[in-house]
Amino acid sequence: MKEIMNCSYCDEGELLAAFGIKICELPMSKVILFKEQSHKGRVIVACKKHVDDITCLSKEDRIQFMEDVNRVAEAMHELFHPEKINFGAYGDTMHHLHFHLVPKYKEGFEWGGVFQMNPKLLFLKDEEYEELIALYRSKLER
Repeated sequence: MKEIMNCSYCDEGELLAAFGIKICELPMSKVILFKEQSHKGRVIVACKKHVDDITCLSKEDRIQFMEDVNRVAEAMHELFHPEKINFGAYGDTMHHLHFHLVPKYKEGFEWGGVFQMNPKLLFLKDEEYEELIALYRSKLER
């Protein structure tokens, strides 16, 4: 696949490291742990293909991408037991198809409201990120 310059998800370099840590790859996506963890377990599922919109994918790729999103959501439910998961697919500034999967907890941050893209409130220690990544990998790398 051709690398796209200045795309966080394609180059996986410093641009990605500014907000996320790659967990693993699934058939049509890359799973990224969002560093800001006001919503414990929040991740991004980014399409492996550099497309701006889900309508740019073939039917087969679209089905597989949504299967990947579902697989990550199932892992999130199993690992963290949120009452709700918000799915956000915004592309105003990042022109690469990706979904934010944001677990919501009744006793947690922003329950009952729309999530903030990056509240910049809760960042973890490296060991804590490693623990979350290991949990996700235990469910997704089967």
